[in-house]
Amino acid sequence: MRVEITSKQLQSDFVKEVEKISGENVIDCYQCGKCSAGCPMVFAMDILPNQVMRLMQLGLEEDVTKSNTIWVCASCVICTARCPRGCDLARVMEAVRTVALRKRFDYVDLTKIPPDIIDEIPQIALVGSFRKHTC
Repeated sequence: MRVEITSKQLQSDFVKEVEKISGENVIDCYQCGKCSAGCPMVFAMDILPNQVMRLMQLGLEEDVTKSNTIWVCASCVICTARCPRGCDLARVMEAVRTVALRKRFDYVDLTKIPPDIIDEIPQIALVGSFRKHTC
């Protein structure tokens, strides 16, 4: 598969908005992978945390916002503590979630959750999920 990257993507409004919200410069990440190696939630992610940063550097908004990684991130800041460049990936993940939610992308659809599971889910988990994943 061939992916073409344009200068417009590299300087996209999406990346600028994420950098403004997070206060981080995504270009600082040099892909060492320490964030991914230390992440306790990596088993449930479709792309690794360092790959999120690389996709951000390339301006590939849809690849980032459509991944489950940004929603699975527990914001535990292990990635930030391990980063030799001082990149706060947890803040970037939160900023990406914010941008996605502002675009009215709702990750949780109550109608798709089976009724028997809804009865088993603790209410606080359901409420927390809606706060984090919907507009």
